[in-house]
Amino acid sequence: MAELAFKQFDVVSDHSDHHFSSVGKQGKSGDDRFNMGTTVYKNIMREWKILDKDLPDNIYVRVYDTRVDLLRAVIVGVIGTPYRDGLFFFDIKFPPDYPRHPPKANYRSHGLFINPMIGSSGHICWSLLNTWFGWGYERWNPTQSTILQVLVSLQALVLSDKPYYGDLVKPVGPNNIHSQSWNQHAFVCTCKSHLYLLRNPPKNFEDFVADHFRRRAGDILRACCAYASGRVEVGYYINEIDSAVTGPLSNYVSNKFKRPMQQLYPLLGEAFTRNGVEEDDLMVVEKSLTRTPFTDQQEKKAELPHSWLFFLLPCLPWLANLDL
Repeated sequence: MAELAFKQFDVVSDHSDHHFSSVGKQGKSGDDRFNMGTTVYKNIMREWKILDKDLPDNIYVRVYDTRVDLLRAVIVGVIGTPYRDGLFFFDIKFPPDYPRHPPKANYRSHGLFINPMIGSSGHICWSLLNTWFGWGYERWNPTQSTILQVLVSLQALVLSDKPYYGDLVKPVGPNNIHSQSWNQHAFVCTCKSHLYLLRNPPKNFEDFVADHFRRRAGDILRACCAYASGRVEVGYYINEIDSAVTGPLSNYVSNKFKRPMQQLYPLLGEAFTRNGVEEDDLMVVEKSLTRTPFTDQQEKKAELPHSWLFFLLPCLPWLANLDL
């Protein structure tokens, strides 16, 4: 299937569904510090040039000619992570004194908690945005930091192969069972987000979303089968041949993972078919999802950790404004 010719960087006009569309409107409707010729306008134009020239694969950006203070980016989940083939949209707003202060960012979450650093509201706890703890070199630097740096760090360090491994938490136990549970949780949320995006794609990305899932539908369903059957550990599916060689086996499949996957599999197939994928083109043979279930004790250990740190997560970003 031929890939849609979709520019990695482009300038568009319609920002009506942007998270920050109604905040700090520029020009005659409000803040005129973003008008052409101002210092912040020139700084933002410099960012546009960097993005237009240096965006890596799997990151796409749209900026707005009517609101230069807004930007939308989508990061495509990469192979080797539980986020593979997902589309993760981030709405970004430049402050009126940019780059003295970092941009604001919000993830289009659909109410899903996909990562310890990203809340279900879409709030992002990240040191580079000054919304989380970090050493001096990890925080926003007005003379060095860029939007490109923010996007690349989100792709590499947040939407990563081990979302449970990070500054928040460390692996627990010889089998890293909490890490496996987080990967399973992240994959379920990613599958749910496929359905939301196909139903309501962000503006200016409608064709991109439809084309992406037409091309990736088969791989997504095959990964669902491989993970839900326990044939491959979540995050390690590559393809039917390579995964069998390199992917570690998941001896047990948590019922908390298997049940939603059994529900999501047919829903994804129906959504992909409505999106224009022929059933024969999917070439997916549904695997038996029968697998030795967890014992009650193993099921309890596999639950997502409920430490005080996670309960406090939504309350802590204000601390990032302190000069630590």
